[in-house]
Amino acid sequence: MPRHARGFDTEQAWDHLSRRDRKLGTWMKRIGYIEPQPTWRKPFDPVDALARAILYQQLSGKAAATIVGRVEAAIGSTRLHFDTLGRIDDAALRACGVSGNKTLALRDLAAREQRGEIPTLRQMSVMSEDDIVTALVPIRGIGRWTVEMMLMFRLGRPDVLPIDDLGVRKGAQFVDRQEVMPTPKELLARGEKWGPYRTYAALYLWRIADFGTEVKTATKRSQD
Repeated sequence: MPRHARGFDTEQAWDHLSRRDRKLGTWMKRIGYIEPQPTWRKPFDPVDALARAILYQQLSGKAAATIVGRVEAAIGSTRLHFDTLGRIDDAALRACGVSGNKTLALRDLAAREQRGEIPTLRQMSVMSEDDIVTALVPIRGIGRWTVEMMLMFRLGRPDVLPIDDLGVRKGAQFVDRQEVMPTPKELLARGEKWGPYRTYAALYLWRIADFGTEVKTATKRSQD
């Protein structure tokens, strides 16, 4: 079974996308070359990463970091797993600032890990993107977008396009100069041209969304 490397050749991805999509290529030149993500080479623990993703949901980074710090102090560990989370009860988690829904999600994650249902990093290295999504989305509080972010920024898979992400859709809208954002279905079809480097295309679409919004706002202000 082939093993998937973490990360990919971004120079090759740049050349490929520039040739395949001139509209996107024009924006890429304006934005500049995006270097390989440093997280592709850093070791990480999938269960711990998922637990932290749950805790960070719908909170500012600062607020979430405070809650995570309290949980780590309460369990006496920086490793969020079934054995360490099992050191405190639900009331103690709530006292740390963890909501009821997130507490249930953490308990579900821990139970699934204990049953051996969460693939390890080594196991993920020989799994397809779809298989990883299928394995992880049944976890309470973990949706497809969360898994896609892991695939893109942690595992460095080259061909992931988060079609439900508003920033990616907004970037595609600017690239194609459309009045409205493409629907996820339309973006999926549009993204066929970017394979097998849709991850790299998405990295640009996020930046294009920010850059395009800034330009649009500046233009509007100059006209006022």
